[in-house]
Formats: sequence, C-alpha cells, structure tokens
Amino acid sequence: MLVHPGFDPIALKLGPLAVRWYGLMYLLAFVAVIFLGRYRIKTRPNSGWSIQMLDDILFFGVLGVVLGGRLGYVLFYKPDYYFSHPLEIFYVWEGGMSFHGGFLGVLIAMWFYSRRVGISWLMITDFIAPLTPLGLGFGRIGNFINAELWGRATDLPWAMVFPTTDPTLTPRHPSQLYEFGLEGVALFTLLWWYSSRPRPTGAVSAVFLIAYGAFRFIAEFAREPDAFLGYLALHLSMGQWLSLPMILAGVWMLRWSHGRRS
Repeated sequence: MLVHPGFDPIALKLGPLAVRWYGLMYLLAFVAVIFLGRYRIKTRPNSGWSIQMLDDILFFGVLGVVLGGRLGYVLFYKPDYYFSHPLEIFYVWEGGMSFHGGFLGVLIAMWFYSRRVGISWLMITDFIAPLTPLGLGFGRIGNFINAELWGRATDLPWAMVFPTTDPTLTPRHPSQLYEFGLEGVALFTLLWWYSSRPRPTGAVSAVFLIAYGAFRFIAEFAREPDAFLGYLALHLSMGQWLSLPMILAGVWMLRWSHGRRS
C-alpha cells in the first residue's frame, strides 16, 4: 500500500499572494497549447495558420475554459446549492470546475472566433484538438497534488491512502494518475498521430470526442463518485453519463466527415 505524499497545495507565497499548484497546472496547460501550436504552424507553413491566430484562439479558449468549467460545475453537479447561494458561483478559489462544462465553453468560444475571422468552426476545432490533451493531463496532476478526486476502494498492490483528505484511510485507486495516463498521454499520442496526415474536416475533432469520452468513461470505473451525487442510473457516475453523448456525437461526426469527403 502506498501513502500520498501530502503535498502542500500552495506552491509558493509572494507576500499575501498564494500561488497554488492547481493554478500552475492551468498555466502549464496553456503553455503546452502555445508550444505545440507554434510547432504545428512552423512545420506546416502552408496550413493557413499564423502565430497571431494561435494567440487569439488561446485568449478565447481561456475564457471558454474558465467560464464554461465553472458554470458546468454549477449546473451539472450542484445546481440546487448554487441557486440557493448565487454569489458563491464566483468563489472559484474554493474549487469546483467541470471538464465537460469547460469543453462546451471552449466550443462556444471557438464558434464566436470562427464567426469573427470567417473560418470554418470545425477547421478551428480540428487544429486545437491535438493541442489540448497534455493540458488535461496537467490538470489531473493538479488533482493528485491536491489529493482530491481520488479513486474507489481497492486492494491492489499500488492502492494509495490519502490521509490529508480521506480520514477513513481507505486504500484507493490513484485514479488521478490513471486519468493522467489516459486523458493526457494516451489521448495526446493518438490525436497527434492521427492529425499528422490530412484528414476530412471534422474528423480530428470527432476522434477527440470518441477517444476522450471512452477514456473518461473507463477511468470513472476506478474513480470515487462525488459524495453529494453518488451513482446515478445504471450505477454510472455523472462523469460517465456526460461522456456518453461525446462518444455518440463523435461517432456520428466521424461518419459525416468521411461521407462528405466521399
């Protein structure tokens, strides 16, 4: 059995300002998008993308992630509580972000950007899809450092206890690391390879939907459901139910994109 190291969630203090590891993971996520995006633009000079366009996309993407992630958490996970305490919706420093909400926020932000510059929305999402998985992986590392979103009880040799956040000291799956491997490393490898060759418009975005939805659905079997929600219908978690539409939409979009090319 392993014991979580019990990291201090605050990376450093600058007077009254506390810089948290989770915030640094968000920063690393955006840096990864910039680095990978610039590499793609440099190695594909005839792609039609520029550094200025990448910077604009990042600006819109940050807004989409933050606003969508927070509102998604409010609406998907604790609507009754936040409707009774509306001012606490803005207490982002207390935690509470939803990937699926952030994902929808980015889609909406990219739609606004596509309208602004006159570029196909799917061309934009095809470009950014391979750039995002490493950022998702950094987010899971942030969850691990904070000893949050741990897994279900298990007796496997690598089971871990989280003494700072779980007073029961139950050996659990380190599900944050599973998700880092699946949603971060594996998804990045798949999308970077798949997008390295010309694909029909929308195909890369479709593979992102299918692969992320499938990886998240699988990882949720090892992750402890939120205590205030528990299991939903068919003994599935909220994360699994939110992932199923992604998979179905991705399958439809992949068939549609290849059908258009034909």
